Amino acid sequence: MPPTPWARSLQDLYADLGTAAEGLSAEEALTRLALHGPNALKPSKRDGVVRIFLRQFSNPLVLILVVAAGIAAGAGEPTNATIILLVLLGSALLTAVQEFRAGNAVEALRSRVVLRARVLREGSTEEIPAEDIVTGDIVLLSAGVLVPADGVLVEARDLYLNQAVLTGESFPVVKEPGEMKASAAPRERTNMVFMGTSVRSGTGRAVVTATARDTAYGAIADRLALRPERTEFELGIRRFGYLLTRVIVVLVVIVFAGNLLLERPAVDALLFSVALAVGISPELLPGIISVNLARGARAMAADGVIVRRLNAIENFGSMNVLCADKTGTLTEGTLRLTGAVDPEGESSPEVHRIALANAHLQTGMQNPLDEAVMASGGASALPSKVDEVPYDFVRRRMTVVVTEGSSARLLAKGAVRELLEVCVGARSAGTEVPITPEMRRRLESRVEAWSAEGLRTLGVATRRLPRQPRYGRESEVEMTFEGFLLFEDRPKAGVEDVLRELRGMGVEVKIITGDNRFVARHVAGQVGLDPDALVTGSELLEMRDEALWRNAAQATVFAEVDPNQKERIILALRRTGHVVGYLGDGINDAPALHSADVGISVDGAADVARESADLVLLRRDLEVLRKGILEGRRTFANTLKYVHITTSANFGNMVSMAAASLFLPFLPLLARQILLNNFLSDIPAIALASDKVDATWVEVPRRWEIGPIQHFMVVFGLVSTFFDFLAFGVLLFVFRAGPELFRTGWFVLSLLTELVILFVARTHGPFWTSRPSLGLVGASLGIAIVGVVLPVLAVGRYFDFVPLPTPLLASLLLLVLGYAVATEAAKRWFYRKPTA
Repeated sequence: MPPTPWARSLQDLYADLGTAAEGLSAEEALTRLALHGPNALKPSKRDGVVRIFLRQFSNPLVLILVVAAGIAAGAGEPTNATIILLVLLGSALLTAVQEFRAGNAVEALRSRVVLRARVLREGSTEEIPAEDIVTGDIVLLSAGVLVPADGVLVEARDLYLNQAVLTGESFPVVKEPGEMKASAAPRERTNMVFMGTSVRSGTGRAVVTATARDTAYGAIADRLALRPERTEFELGIRRFGYLLTRVIVVLVVIVFAGNLLLERPAVDALLFSVALAVGISPELLPGIISVNLARGARAMAADGVIVRRLNAIENFGSMNVLCADKTGTLTEGTLRLTGAVDPEGESSPEVHRIALANAHLQTGMQNPLDEAVMASGGASALPSKVDEVPYDFVRRRMTVVVTEGSSARLLAKGAVRELLEVCVGARSAGTEVPITPEMRRRLESRVEAWSAEGLRTLGVATRRLPRQPRYGRESEVEMTFEGFLLFEDRPKAGVEDVLRELRGMGVEVKIITGDNRFVARHVAGQVGLDPDALVTGSELLEMRDEALWRNAAQATVFAEVDPNQKERIILALRRTGHVVGYLGDGINDAPALHSADVGISVDGAADVARESADLVLLRRDLEVLRKGILEGRRTFANTLKYVHITTSANFGNMVSMAAASLFLPFLPLLARQILLNNFLSDIPAIALASDKVDATWVEVPRRWEIGPIQHFMVVFGLVSTFFDFLAFGVLLFVFRAGPELFRTGWFVLSLLTELVILFVARTHGPFWTSRPSLGLVGASLGIAIVGVVLPVLAVGRYFDFVPLPTPLLASLLLLVLGYAVATEAAKRWFYRKPTA
C-alpha cells in the first residue's frame, strides 16, 4: 500500500499501484491474489481434527481427571492411570471427529452464500467474490453495497456511507473525490472508503489501496470482533451448565469427604470423586450440539434455507413472532405497472415515457419498481443522459437529467408525498397550473383511494433547466408534477393457508413496512391478518417505550415506519419475552436484522442485509420459512432429548453410587469403570441427531427452561436410583457378591438402564408407538451386546470385571425390564404435570 494514499493525486496513485482507470487485467489480478492472499480477515482454513481433539482437554473436569490419573501413576497404580487416560482419549477423539465432520458440512453450505463485489477488469464490469479483490482493482459502489476493501474515490455522485463500525458516527458521511492532507485522521479522509462500511445512497468508483488485515478495519479487527449478544439457545446452555455445576460440586465434596472419613486411600477417593463428576456431566454435549446443528443445516439447505450462524437454528425453532415486509413475502414480489396517469387520473403516454427514461437511464440501486416500468415496454428511443441525482432514503426519489433541445430536463420519480413537496405546478389538460391546497388534497385522496385497493403509487415530475456541467439535489425545486405510476403486487397463492399453519405452530406474523397505511391494511386483509390492528410510524414517534411494549405485542401491521422504528419494534417485542425473527432484504433492514433473535434475509438481497442475517432464503417464500422452522424445532428437540436422557440416567446412577460408597465396605465402581460406562452410553446418543421427532416436539415453539429439565432429572433420576438399590440388594443379599462381582453386575445394569432411558425419554408418548431411527437402534444394540459380553472377554480383566453367573445376569435383565416399565409409567405421569 502506498503511504498516505488519501493525499496523492489519482495519477500518482495509479502509478504506485500499477493500475489504471480501466482496472487490472485478469492475469495481473490472479498474480496479485496468489502473492498476497485472499481479501479476508479470517483465514478460510478451519481447525483440523488434531486441533479440535486438543481443544477437548480445555474442559476443567477432564483436566482434573488427567491430573488425578497422573497422581495415580505416581502412587504406583500405572494400570489404573493408563486405562483412565485411554477412555478419556477415546471420548475426546469421538467428539473431535464428529465436530470436524459437522464443521465441514456447514462450511460447504455457507460457501453457497458469499459476499460478491463489482469491479472493473480491463474496462469491463465483472462480479467476483469479495475475497478475490486485490490492490489496484477499481470497485463499483452503489446503495446497499458493503465496501469490500479500503480505497480512494475515483468518482462519486451523492455518495453517503455509514461508517459507524469504524468511527462511531451515527449519521451517514458524504464522500467525494479529491486530495486530503497527509495528516488527516481517518474520519477526515472524505475521499476514502473503508472495508466493512456500507453505502447508504449514491454511486461511486474507488481504486483499492489495501485489502484484508492491511485495511483500517483489519488493523482493529480483533477489537471490533466483540462477542455478539448471546442467543436464547446459548443462554439456555449456560443456565444448564450452572445447574450441573452446583450438583457436581455438592456431590463431589460430599463423596470425597465421606470416603476420607471412612479411611479409604486418598488416591482412590480422589479418582472416584472426579470420575463421578465426569460421569454426571454430559461431556459429549458440545459434540452432540455440533452434529445436531450440522444435520439441521443440511436439512434446511435442502428446503432452501442456508444457515450462516449455526446457533440461529435453535432460535429459529424457538421463534414465536415473525416480522416481515409484505413485498415478496406475503405478495408475489413481482410488481406490474398497471397504469401511468396524469394528475386527473387519465391515462398518459407522456408519464409513461418519462418513467421509462428514468428507469432505463438511472445507474444507481436497481429495484422492483424500475424493473416493472422497464418490463412494461414502449422504450423505443431514449433521450441522451446528461447527469443523475441518485436515490436516497431522505428524498425518496431519483432523478435523471436528459438533453432536450438546447436545454436540459430533469425527470424525477419517487414517493408522491416527498415529490409534491418540491413541485409548484401540475400538468392539467396539457398545460401547467399552480398546485393549490385544494389540488394537493385532491391528489393525496387519489393516492389513498388507489392504496385502499392495494395499488402502490409513485409520482413523476419534471423541470426544465439550462445546460450545465453538473446537477444535484439543489436542482430538484420548482418542479412540475406530471402524474402517477400505479403498480400491482398480488398476494401469493396459498399464503393465507401458510399463515394459518404458522399460527397453528405458535408463530405470529406481523407486517413491518415503509408503505403507506392504506396499502398495508389492504394486503393484511387479503391474507387473513387483522387489518385494524395497525400502528403507523407517526404514532410510534409519540409512544414511550412502555406503551410500545404493549402495542407491539397487540399490533399486526406497522406501516409508514423508518429503519430506526423497525429496530425499536423488534427490541420492544424481545423486551416482552418473545423470540423474534425478522425477514428483510433492504439497506434499511440491517439494524432490525441485527437486533432480532433470528435475522432472515434472501439470496439477492442488499449486501448489508444479507451479511447481517443469520439465515438466507434461496427463495423468498413463507412456505420455505415454515419448513425451516420445523427443522429448527427438530434440531432443538434432538438436543433436548440428549439433555433429558443423559442428566436423568447419569444423575440417578451417580447419586446411587455416591450413596453406596458411604455404606459399602468397598467402592461400588472403580474410576475407570465409571468412565467406561459413561463413554459407552454416550456413543448411541450421537445417533440422536438423525433420530425421528414426534409431532408433539414440534407443534409449538420450545425454549430452554431449566425448571422442567431439573424436574425431569430429579424424577427420572430417583426412579433410576430406586432400581439401583434394588440391584444392590440382589447383588449383596441374594448372590453374596464380593467387590469384583458387585462392580461387574452393577456396571452391566447401569449401562443397560441408560440405553433403556434413551428409548423411553426420546418420545412423549408410549415408546413402542414412536419408531426410532435405524442408526439409534443399531448403535444401542451394539453397545448393549458389548456391555453384556465385556466381562467374559480378556480385555474385561483390565477393568477388573469378572464373568457373571447366568442366574445373576437373568436377574439383572429382569430388573432392566422392570425399570423400563417404571420409567414409562413415570413419563406418563410427568407429562401430565403443568410444570412439564
